[in-house]
Amino acid sequence: MQVKTTKRAIIDIGTNTLLLLIVDDQMRAVVDLCRFGRLGKGLDASGRLSAEAIARSLEFCREYRRVMDEHRVSRVRVIATQAMREAANAADFVGPAEHILGATIEVIAGKREADLAFVSVARTISELAGQPYVVVDVGGGSTEFIATDGHAVTAAISVPVGAVRMHERHVKSDPPTAAELAAIAADVDAQLERDLGGRAYPRGVPLIGTAGTATTMAAIHLALRAYDADAVTGLRLAPAAVAAQLARVAGATVAERQAIAGIPPERADVIAAGIAIYARAMARLEAPVMIVCDRGIRWGLAYEDADADAGR
Repeated sequence: MQVKTTKRAIIDIGTNTLLLLIVDDQMRAVVDLCRFGRLGKGLDASGRLSAEAIARSLEFCREYRRVMDEHRVSRVRVIATQAMREAANAADFVGPAEHILGATIEVIAGKREADLAFVSVARTISELAGQPYVVVDVGGGSTEFIATDGHAVTAAISVPVGAVRMHERHVKSDPPTAAELAAIAADVDAQLERDLGGRAYPRGVPLIGTAGTATTMAAIHLALRAYDADAVTGLRLAPAAVAAQLARVAGATVAERQAIAGIPPERADVIAAGIAIYARAMARLEAPVMIVCDRGIRWGLAYEDADADAGR
């Protein structure tokens, strides 16, 4: 007798990417897809989603609907983050996307995004249990900082710096000039001083990097031609390794970056800005190491839903 499995889907609509995760009732990944909708392209300057980005992202929604139908998904959760929080015309995307996906899009606050990132890390990297650390989730438009004593969240905030935003705001050259890189660092430092300055974030503890920039950094370090989530998760990068990687990537043109093992072609233009954010975060927190976790907020929501179903 064949046992019927229940499949649930989580879609994470971000500033740079749209992610689809399908898990079975044993919390095993059946599908884990990433597409680059770049909804945040031009958003920092205009305050609006471009028609091109909306059309491209809706096409990915159609693809995801087909994949969910093929896998006979029974439950769908869709969340959206900084781009949808910020864009004046977010409804131009949200309405058609909900119709295509057959599900409501939950535009979540930065604090909620931070909480989900913590859940995913805590459930994925067991060696961290009981010790303090800070989760840093660098996205396209924002970065979440989540401090924990190893048992519960002690502080969480969303800061409006992200790889797409910092790249578009400061980089006009290919490769970026020293002055442009210095402008990114100064902008990030100013934002962190403003938003983290008076908050109780521990220093000298591990920084856990999640989301696409962090996993790309791990893939570059490992020179992965094909992405491997298991190899990436748990990888440790010292501050010197992060600095060396930033110098290497920032010193290359976009075309040259596309040839570097580990960098998806669609992320090649903004990856230097993303690495720069992690470098400044490590300096701010005096973090001795960055530990990479492949499982971001999509997994946090999947774990949360599974716990609710189990009555936990």
